[in-house]
Amino acid sequence: MDSPLTKTPRKVICLFGLPIDVATMDETVQRIREARRSRQRIFLSTPNLNFLIGCMHDAAFRQSVIDSDMSVADGMPLVWMSRLLGVPLPERVTGSGLFERLNTDPLPAGEEPIKVFFFGGPPGAAEAASQRLNSHAGGLICVGYETPGFGSVEELSKPDVIARINASGASFLVVALGAVKGQAWILHNLAQLQVPIISHLGAVINFSAGTINRAPPWMQRTGLEWVWRIKEEPLLWRRYWRDGKALLSLVFNKLLPHALWLRWQSKQTAARATLTSQAGVTHLKIEGFIPDPVPETVLSTLQQAASTNKPVILDLHQATGFGPSFAAQLLLLDKNLTLRDQRLQISPPPHLKRLFEWNGINYLPKASTRG
Repeated sequence: MDSPLTKTPRKVICLFGLPIDVATMDETVQRIREARRSRQRIFLSTPNLNFLIGCMHDAAFRQSVIDSDMSVADGMPLVWMSRLLGVPLPERVTGSGLFERLNTDPLPAGEEPIKVFFFGGPPGAAEAASQRLNSHAGGLICVGYETPGFGSVEELSKPDVIARINASGASFLVVALGAVKGQAWILHNLAQLQVPIISHLGAVINFSAGTINRAPPWMQRTGLEWVWRIKEEPLLWRRYWRDGKALLSLVFNKLLPHALWLRWQSKQTAARATLTSQAGVTHLKIEGFIPDPVPETVLSTLQQAASTNKPVILDLHQATGFGPSFAAQLLLLDKNLTLRDQRLQISPPPHLKRLFEWNGINYLPKASTRG
Protein backbone atom coordinates (compact mmCIF):
# COMPACT_ATOMS: atom_id res chain seq x y z
CA MET A 1 0.00 0.00 0.00
CA ASP A 2 1.75 3.11 -1.22
CA SER A 3 1.21 6.69 -0.13
CA PRO A 4 0.98 8.87 -3.25
CA LEU A 5 2.60 12.25 -3.52
CA THR A 6 0.39 14.91 -2.04
CA LYS A 7 -1.60 16.74 -4.70
CA THR A 8 -2.55 19.59 -2.39
CA PRO A 9 0.41 21.22 -0.60
CA ARG A 10 0.51 20.34 3.08
CA LYS A 11 0.16 23.27 5.44
CA VAL A 12 3.28 22.75 7.53
CA ILE A 13 5.87 24.65 9.49
CA CYS A 14 9.44 23.65 10.34
CA LEU A 15 10.62 23.42 13.94
CA PHE A 16 14.33 22.65 14.22
CA GLY A 17 14.34 20.38 11.18
CA LEU A 18 10.95 18.70 11.66
CA PRO A 19 7.89 19.41 9.51
CA ILE A 20 4.82 19.89 11.73
CA ASP A 21 1.34 19.96 10.20
CA VAL A 22 -0.79 22.97 11.09
CA ALA A 23 -3.79 20.91 12.14
CA THR A 24 -6.37 20.77 14.91
CA MET A 25 -7.44 17.64 16.75
CA ASP A 26 -10.73 17.67 14.83
CA GLU A 27 -8.89 17.84 11.50
CA THR A 28 -6.58 15.00 12.51
CA VAL A 29 -9.50 12.82 13.57
CA GLN A 30 -11.16 13.52 10.22
CA ARG A 31 -7.95 12.67 8.33
CA ILE A 32 -7.71 9.34 10.15
CA ARG A 33 -11.35 8.49 9.41
CA GLU A 34 -10.88 9.35 5.73
CA ALA A 35 -7.79 7.12 5.54
CA ARG A 36 -9.78 4.27 7.05
CA ARG A 37 -12.60 4.71 4.51
CA SER A 38 -10.33 4.97 1.47
CA ARG A 39 -7.68 2.50 2.71
CA GLN A 40 -5.13 5.12 1.71
CA ARG A 41 -1.93 4.91 3.73
CA ILE A 42 -1.27 7.45 6.44
CA PHE A 43 1.88 7.13 8.53
CA LEU A 44 1.28 9.51 11.43
CA SER A 45 4.12 10.83 13.62
CA THR A 46 3.48 12.66 16.88
CA PRO A 47 6.64 14.62 17.78
CA ASN A 48 7.00 16.05 21.26
CA LEU A 49 10.00 17.81 22.81
CA ASN A 50 11.83 14.52 23.34
CA PHE A 51 11.28 13.64 19.66
CA LEU A 52 12.56 17.05 18.59
CA ILE A 53 15.71 16.87 20.72
CA GLY A 54 16.43 13.32 19.61
CA CYS A 55 15.94 14.13 15.93
CA MET A 56 18.52 16.89 16.11
CA HIS A 57 21.20 14.28 16.82
CA ASP A 58 19.84 11.27 14.92
CA ALA A 59 19.45 11.70 11.15
CA ALA A 60 17.54 8.42 10.66
CA PHE A 61 15.09 9.33 13.44
CA ARG A 62 14.59 12.78 11.91
CA GLN A 63 14.03 11.29 8.47
CA SER A 64 11.31 9.03 9.85
CA VAL A 65 9.32 12.12 10.82
CA ILE A 66 9.98 13.81 7.48
CA ASP A 67 8.86 10.64 5.68
CA SER A 68 5.57 10.58 7.60
CA ASP A 69 2.36 11.46 5.80
CA MET A 70 1.31 13.65 8.71
CA SER A 71 3.21 14.98 11.71
CA VAL A 72 1.36 16.66 14.59
CA ALA A 73 2.65 18.45 17.68
CA ASP A 74 2.27 16.13 20.67
CA GLY A 75 4.03 18.52 23.07
CA MET A 76 3.06 21.98 24.33
CA PRO A 77 6.67 23.27 23.98
CA LEU A 78 6.32 22.82 20.21
CA VAL A 79 3.12 24.86 20.23
CA TRP A 80 4.81 27.60 22.27
CA MET A 81 7.79 27.65 19.87
CA SER A 82 5.48 28.05 16.88
CA ARG A 83 3.72 30.99 18.51
CA LEU A 84 7.02 32.72 19.28
CA LEU A 85 8.05 32.34 15.64
CA GLY A 86 4.81 33.88 14.42
CA VAL A 87 3.51 30.66 12.84
CA PRO A 88 1.17 29.46 15.58
CA LEU A 89 0.00 25.87 15.62
CA PRO A 90 -3.70 25.88 16.50
CA GLU A 91 -3.39 23.41 19.37
CA ARG A 92 -1.56 20.42 20.74
CA VAL A 93 -2.60 17.15 19.09
CA THR A 94 -1.53 14.26 21.31
CA GLY A 95 -1.44 10.68 20.14
CA SER A 96 -3.23 9.52 23.28
CA GLY A 97 -5.85 12.25 22.88
CA LEU A 98 -6.38 11.26 19.26
CA PHE A 99 -6.82 7.61 20.24
CA GLU A 100 -9.32 8.60 22.93
CA ARG A 101 -11.29 10.79 20.53
CA LEU A 102 -11.52 8.01 17.95
CA ASN A 103 -12.88 5.72 20.65
CA THR A 104 -15.31 8.08 22.40
CA ASP A 105 -16.65 10.25 19.56
CA PRO A 106 -19.94 9.02 18.06
CA LEU A 107 -19.35 6.86 15.00
CA PRO A 108 -20.29 8.46 11.68
CA ALA A 109 -23.53 7.09 10.27
CA GLY A 110 -23.13 3.69 8.69
CA GLU A 111 -19.57 3.12 9.95
CA GLU A 112 -18.30 0.29 12.13
CA PRO A 113 -15.64 0.69 14.83
CA ILE A 114 -12.06 1.06 13.62
CA LYS A 115 -10.15 -2.20 14.03
CA VAL A 116 -6.94 -1.75 16.06
CA PHE A 117 -3.83 -3.92 16.41
CA PHE A 118 -1.46 -3.25 19.33
CA PHE A 119 2.21 -4.03 18.67
CA GLY A 120 4.65 -3.57 21.55
CA GLY A 121 4.44 -2.31 25.09
CA PRO A 122 5.61 -4.01 28.32
CA PRO A 123 4.66 -7.64 29.01
CA GLY A 124 0.92 -8.04 29.52
CA ALA A 125 0.04 -4.44 28.64
CA ALA A 126 -1.17 -5.07 25.08
CA GLU A 127 -3.39 -7.95 26.22
CA ALA A 128 -4.86 -5.85 29.03
CA ALA A 129 -5.37 -2.92 26.63
CA SER A 130 -7.18 -5.20 24.21
CA GLN A 131 -9.48 -6.57 26.91
CA ARG A 132 -10.33 -3.13 28.30
CA LEU A 133 -10.92 -1.64 24.85
CA ASN A 134 -13.28 -4.47 23.90
CA SER A 135 -15.11 -4.48 27.23
CA HIS A 136 -17.39 -1.66 26.12
CA ALA A 137 -18.78 -0.41 22.83
CA GLY A 138 -16.88 2.47 21.27
CA GLY A 139 -15.31 3.75 18.10
CA LEU A 140 -12.36 1.34 18.34
CA ILE A 141 -12.16 -2.42 18.66
CA CYS A 142 -8.99 -4.45 19.12
CA VAL A 143 -8.57 -7.34 16.67
CA GLY A 144 -5.09 -8.41 17.69
CA TYR A 145 -2.02 -7.69 19.75
CA GLU A 146 1.57 -8.79 20.01
CA THR A 147 4.30 -8.13 22.56
CA PRO A 148 7.48 -8.90 20.58
CA GLY A 149 9.90 -8.28 23.43
CA PHE A 150 13.38 -6.96 22.84
CA GLY A 151 15.46 -7.27 19.71
CA SER A 152 16.66 -5.36 16.68
CA VAL A 153 14.29 -3.85 14.15
CA GLU A 154 15.09 -6.74 11.81
CA GLU A 155 14.46 -9.35 14.52
CA LEU A 156 11.05 -7.79 15.23
CA SER A 157 10.17 -7.72 11.52
CA LYS A 158 10.06 -11.40 10.60
CA PRO A 159 7.61 -12.31 7.81
CA ASP A 160 5.32 -14.25 10.18
CA VAL A 161 4.97 -11.18 12.41
CA ILE A 162 3.96 -8.95 9.50
CA ALA A 163 1.65 -11.69 8.19
CA ARG A 164 -0.21 -11.87 11.52
CA ILE A 165 -0.73 -8.12 11.58
CA ASN A 166 -2.02 -8.09 8.00
CA ALA A 167 -4.27 -11.12 8.57
CA SER A 168 -5.96 -9.39 11.53
CA GLY A 169 -7.80 -7.04 9.18
CA ALA A 170 -6.81 -4.05 11.33
CA SER A 171 -7.18 -0.53 10.00
CA PHE A 172 -5.09 1.08 12.74
CA LEU A 173 -1.70 -0.25 13.86
CA VAL A 174 -0.52 1.20 17.19
CA VAL A 175 3.22 0.62 17.70
CA ALA A 176 4.95 1.01 21.07
CA LEU A 177 8.62 0.06 20.92
CA GLY A 178 10.25 3.27 22.09
CA ALA A 179 10.20 6.27 19.80
CA VAL A 180 13.46 5.72 17.90
CA LYS A 181 13.04 1.97 17.39
CA GLY A 182 9.30 2.31 16.78
CA GLN A 183 9.69 4.87 14.01
CA ALA A 184 12.48 2.78 12.46
CA TRP A 185 10.35 -0.37 12.65
CA ILE A 186 7.47 1.35 10.87
CA LEU A 187 9.66 2.60 8.02
CA HIS A 188 11.36 -0.80 7.72
CA ASN A 189 8.01 -2.55 7.29
CA LEU A 190 5.86 0.11 5.65
CA ALA A 191 5.89 -1.48 2.19
CA GLN A 192 4.78 -4.88 3.55
CA LEU A 193 2.11 -3.67 5.96
CA GLN A 194 -1.46 -3.58 4.62
CA VAL A 195 -2.83 -1.50 7.51
CA PRO A 196 -3.80 1.99 6.28
CA ILE A 197 -3.24 3.90 9.54
CA ILE A 198 0.09 3.38 11.30
CA SER A 199 1.55 5.35 14.19
CA HIS A 200 3.99 4.97 17.05
CA LEU A 201 1.94 5.92 20.11
CA GLY A 202 4.18 4.83 22.93
CA ALA A 203 1.98 5.58 25.95
CA VAL A 204 -1.36 4.60 24.39
CA ILE A 205 -1.03 0.90 25.20
CA ASN A 206 -0.23 1.67 28.86
CA PHE A 207 -3.06 4.20 29.08
CA SER A 208 -5.49 1.76 27.44
CA ALA A 209 -4.35 -1.04 29.76
CA GLY A 210 -4.88 1.17 32.81
CA THR A 211 -1.32 0.67 34.05
CA ILE A 212 -0.67 4.41 33.77
CA ASN A 213 -3.23 7.16 34.24
CA ARG A 214 -3.40 10.21 31.99
CA ALA A 215 -2.95 13.67 33.46
CA PRO A 216 -6.04 15.76 34.20
CA PRO A 217 -7.16 17.87 31.21
CA TRP A 218 -6.08 21.14 32.83
CA MET A 219 -2.51 19.84 33.19
CA GLN A 220 -2.51 18.73 29.55
CA ARG A 221 -3.71 22.17 28.40
CA THR A 222 -1.18 24.12 30.45
CA GLY A 223 1.86 22.07 29.52
CA LEU A 224 2.23 20.50 32.97
CA GLU A 225 1.55 16.93 31.92
CA TRP A 226 5.24 16.13 32.44
CA VAL A 227 4.77 16.66 36.18
CA TRP A 228 1.98 14.09 36.21
CA ARG A 229 3.99 11.66 34.07
CA ILE A 230 6.87 11.79 36.57
CA LYS A 231 4.38 10.97 39.34
CA GLU A 232 3.16 7.98 37.34
CA GLU A 233 6.59 6.95 36.02
CA PRO A 234 9.31 8.32 38.35
CA LEU A 235 12.19 7.21 36.13
CA LEU A 236 11.04 9.70 33.49
CA TRP A 237 12.52 12.59 35.48
CA ARG A 238 15.93 11.95 33.93
CA ARG A 239 14.55 12.29 30.39
CA TYR A 240 12.62 15.45 31.26
CA TRP A 241 15.71 16.93 32.96
CA ARG A 242 17.85 16.32 29.87
CA ASP A 243 15.15 17.64 27.55
CA GLY A 244 14.63 20.72 29.70
CA LYS A 245 18.32 21.64 29.58
CA ALA A 246 18.42 21.10 25.83
CA LEU A 247 15.30 23.27 25.45
CA LEU A 248 16.89 26.18 27.30
CA SER A 249 19.91 26.01 25.00
CA LEU A 250 17.65 25.98 21.93
CA VAL A 251 15.57 28.90 23.16
CA PHE A 252 18.50 31.23 23.82
CA ASN A 253 20.82 30.18 21.01
CA LYS A 254 18.36 29.66 18.16
CA LEU A 255 14.69 30.28 18.90
CA LEU A 256 14.89 33.82 20.30
CA PRO A 257 17.37 35.13 17.67
CA HIS A 258 15.22 33.57 14.95
CA ALA A 259 12.01 35.07 16.36
CA LEU A 260 13.57 38.54 16.64
CA TRP A 261 14.92 38.34 13.10
CA LEU A 262 11.49 37.42 11.75
CA ARG A 263 9.93 40.42 13.51
CA TRP A 264 12.23 42.74 11.54
CA GLN A 265 11.27 41.38 8.11
CA SER A 266 7.80 42.86 7.66
CA LYS A 267 8.75 45.22 4.79
CA GLN A 268 10.74 42.85 2.63
CA THR A 269 10.25 42.54 -1.14
CA ALA A 270 7.64 39.92 -2.06
CA ALA A 271 8.96 36.58 -3.24
CA ARG A 272 8.97 35.29 -6.80
CA ALA A 273 9.66 31.71 -7.86
CA THR A 274 10.56 30.61 -11.38
CA LEU A 275 11.27 27.23 -12.97
CA THR A 276 13.45 26.55 -15.99
CA SER A 277 14.73 23.31 -17.45
CA GLN A 278 18.13 22.77 -19.01
CA ALA A 279 20.17 19.67 -19.83
CA GLY A 280 17.91 17.32 -17.90
CA VAL A 281 17.93 19.46 -14.76
CA THR A 282 15.22 21.68 -13.29
CA HIS A 283 16.41 25.05 -12.02
CA LEU A 284 14.28 26.59 -9.27
CA LYS A 285 15.05 30.22 -8.52
CA ILE A 286 13.62 32.12 -5.56
CA GLU A 287 13.86 35.91 -5.35
CA GLY A 288 12.80 38.25 -2.55
CA PHE A 289 11.41 37.36 0.87
CA ILE A 290 9.17 34.33 1.39
CA PRO A 291 6.70 35.15 4.18
CA ASP A 292 4.56 32.91 6.38
CA PRO A 293 2.37 31.41 5.13
CA VAL A 294 4.13 30.68 1.83
CA PRO A 295 2.33 32.43 -1.08
CA GLU A 296 0.25 30.14 -3.29
CA THR A 297 2.33 31.02 -6.35
CA VAL A 298 5.50 29.81 -4.63
CA LEU A 299 3.77 26.66 -3.34
CA SER A 300 2.55 25.88 -6.84
CA THR A 301 6.06 26.27 -8.24
CA LEU A 302 7.48 23.96 -5.57
CA GLN A 303 4.84 21.36 -6.46
CA GLN A 304 5.81 21.60 -10.12
CA ALA A 305 9.48 21.20 -9.23
CA ALA A 306 8.73 18.05 -7.23
CA SER A 307 6.88 16.45 -10.16
CA THR A 308 9.37 17.10 -12.96
CA ASN A 309 11.17 13.73 -12.61
CA LYS A 310 14.46 15.57 -12.86
CA PRO A 311 17.07 16.69 -10.33
CA VAL A 312 16.30 20.15 -8.95
CA ILE A 313 18.90 22.85 -8.39
CA LEU A 314 17.63 25.48 -5.97
CA ASP A 315 19.04 28.98 -6.39
CA LEU A 316 18.52 31.21 -3.34
CA HIS A 317 21.15 33.84 -4.08
CA GLN A 318 18.49 36.47 -4.85
CA ALA A 319 16.32 35.47 -1.88
CA THR A 320 16.45 37.79 1.10
CA GLY A 321 14.95 35.40 3.64
CA PHE A 322 12.19 32.97 4.54
CA GLY A 323 10.17 31.75 7.48
CA PRO A 324 9.47 28.34 9.04
CA SER A 325 6.74 27.57 6.49
CA PHE A 326 9.13 27.70 3.53
CA ALA A 327 11.74 25.72 5.45
CA ALA A 328 9.13 22.96 5.89
CA GLN A 329 8.32 23.06 2.18
CA LEU A 330 12.01 22.51 1.39
CA LEU A 331 11.93 19.38 3.55
CA LEU A 332 8.89 18.12 1.66
CA LEU A 333 10.44 18.99 -1.71
CA ASP A 334 13.54 16.98 -0.83
CA LYS A 335 11.34 14.10 0.37
CA ASN A 336 9.17 14.05 -2.76
CA LEU A 337 12.16 14.21 -5.07
CA THR A 338 13.71 11.29 -3.22
CA LEU A 339 10.50 9.30 -3.70
CA ARG A 340 10.96 9.85 -7.43
CA ASP A 341 14.62 8.77 -7.29
CA GLN A 342 15.71 12.35 -7.89
CA ARG A 343 17.62 14.78 -5.72
CA LEU A 344 17.62 18.36 -4.54
CA GLN A 345 20.85 20.28 -4.96
CA ILE A 346 21.09 23.32 -2.78
CA SER A 347 23.94 25.55 -1.69
CA PRO A 348 22.77 28.23 0.74
CA PRO A 349 24.33 31.64 0.05
CA PRO A 350 26.25 33.10 3.02
CA HIS A 351 23.53 35.60 3.90
CA LEU A 352 21.00 32.76 4.46
CA LYS A 353 23.16 30.25 6.31
CA ARG A 354 21.99 31.33 9.74
CA LEU A 355 18.36 30.84 8.64
CA PHE A 356 19.20 27.27 7.64
CA GLU A 357 20.76 26.76 11.06
CA TRP A 358 17.88 28.36 13.00
CA ASN A 359 15.33 26.27 11.12
CA GLY A 360 17.41 23.13 11.61
CA ILE A 361 17.70 22.41 7.87
CA ASN A 362 21.42 23.10 7.45
CA TYR A 363 21.88 19.37 6.79
CA LEU A 364 19.86 19.63 3.55
CA PRO A 365 22.82 20.28 1.19
CA LYS A 366 24.42 17.06 2.45
CA ALA A 367 21.11 15.20 2.51
CA SER A 368 20.35 16.31 -1.03
CA THR A 369 23.04 14.02 -2.37
CA ARG A 370 20.85 11.01 -1.57
CA GLY A 371 20.00 8.81 -4.53
